Amino acid sequence: MARRRRGADGPDGVAVVDKPAGWTSHDVVARARRQLGTSRVGHAGTLDPAVTGVLVLGVGRATRLLRFLTALGKAYVGEFQLGVATDTLDAEGEVVARHDMSAVTIAQVEVAAAALTGAVQQIPPMVSAVQVDGRRLHDLAREGVEVERPVRTVQVDRFDVSPVDHTVGRWHLDVVCGTGTYVRTLVDDLGRALDGSAHLVTLRRTRVGSFTDAEAVPLDELDVSSLLSPAEAVRDMPAVRVTEDVAADVRHGRVLPVDRIGPAGDSADAEAWAVLDEAGTTLLAVYEPHRSGTAKPAVVLTPAAT
Repeated sequence: MARRRRGADGPDGVAVVDKPAGWTSHDVVARARRQLGTSRVGHAGTLDPAVTGVLVLGVGRATRLLRFLTALGKAYVGEFQLGVATDTLDAEGEVVARHDMSAVTIAQVEVAAAALTGAVQQIPPMVSAVQVDGRRLHDLAREGVEVERPVRTVQVDRFDVSPVDHTVGRWHLDVVCGTGTYVRTLVDDLGRALDGSAHLVTLRRTRVGSFTDAEAVPLDELDVSSLLSPAEAVRDMPAVRVTEDVAADVRHGRVLPVDRIGPAGDSADAEAWAVLDEAGTTLLAVYEPHRSGTAKPAVVLTPAAT
């Protein structure tokens, strides 16, 4: 696997970190800045402190690619508890209700979970990073304020459940979903659908796009050699390779005809795509459709020399 070396202006690339429990995503970014020796670090999607697993970091110039990585699908595994509701919808909160769900069958739980797939309407939990009127919900929740939250449509591709200990209501979950999905809200909705309650006990993010926990680096082992190159950072995007004459125009950030710069085949209608050099090893830019059959750069990673 190719790695990105530190350049004159600091390291560039993407780090796939295995976030430990108890750390906020901001904590991880702050630690990464110290370990990598650069202030230019950001993340592609918040994880709650109790959640472990894949957190994708952009470093240096690759921070400009984070908006494309944030939109990638996610996968999670974890456990939930039927019959107990908490004010945060997870094990970090205070118990606010209990329900006797001993009569609920395995088949009923499986059917209810299957019904929560596809396009699902969710209300973000109060303890979340969503902003309402310029305030983050978790800040309002700490002040004891609860506000109306807008309903959002999220995509849940898979919500598989299996009993860990059916006699006490402990269940395993396996979720594949689109960005913006709250798994603890999904679990809460499952409990309500069964005329009871449920809360999330543990959760681990196993995948962001094609970035998996199998390649994730423990936070305390993160260093410059851990970074994937900018070209690898956009491996989930359609990509085109261009000759040097086109690359020269790309480095200048020029608007170009789609038939000269755009993807073909199944990717012809892509909202954005990576533009690589002829060898396919250097990311020059990310382009997107413009107008009248043209494409414009959303991000230029390798500008022309001055």
